[in-house]
Amino acid sequence: MKKLILILLASLSLSTAAVASEGGPAWDKFPEGKVTDMAALQHGAKLFVNYCLNCHSASFMRYNRLRDIGLTEDQIKKNLMFATDKVGDTMKISLDPKQAKEWFGGTPPDLTLIARSRADFGKGSGADYLYTYLRSYYRDDTKATGWNNLVFPSVGMPHVLWELQGQRAAKYVEEKDPHHEGKTEHRFEGFEQLTPGTLSQLDYDNSVADLVGFLQWMGEPAQNDRVKLGAFVLIFLALFTVIAWRLNAAFWKDVK
Repeated sequence: MKKLILILLASLSLSTAAVASEGGPAWDKFPEGKVTDMAALQHGAKLFVNYCLNCHSASFMRYNRLRDIGLTEDQIKKNLMFATDKVGDTMKISLDPKQAKEWFGGTPPDLTLIARSRADFGKGSGADYLYTYLRSYYRDDTKATGWNNLVFPSVGMPHVLWELQGQRAAKYVEEKDPHHEGKTEHRFEGFEQLTPGTLSQLDYDNSVADLVGFLQWMGEPAQNDRVKLGAFVLIFLALFTVIAWRLNAAFWKDVK
């Protein structure tokens, strides 16, 4: 029985490693604390409205829910709403799905739950995926959009944040295949900056983290309240357990 358990654990670890090695490079870890940082969430909301909401919708999120990240209705109207929508409307767009399919090869997905839907066992959370994906674009003239992505090869979406990051090229090297004599493999070595962006690399990474933090928050706006409430519930249960234990001892102390 013990031998069987060890075999199963070994198989599980090998399968996990195999999943992590498939489907492109490993995902970078999304910085913690962005979902609870109000300033970061507000900046992420600004980036989302200016760069994502043109093609992608967030049809399960209402504008007035942004009050939960410290914005007033007046700030939402003046800074995040550019059409005739009302502050109580959902974040929908006017892009025709049929035209979008003709232009991009597919309808851009709704982003309300995108951070929750991109998690991958063995590789990371949906936030890890998005954080890596938005920092892995490079120039590729063989593609219709002129862009490619390490995490999502032959991606249909162009690099909408390229003005912030600048233009980069992917550098590859040819190495001998250790498993096949006489063959070589194409290995990614790094990025080469072609033109500078309006942000430094550090500021760009931080801006992407703010954007991804907002996308993660948007998938569950009440998550911060849920975590706080959960802490209070655990504290209450711990105190109640002590009280119940002592009360039980008092009731049965004279019973032999």
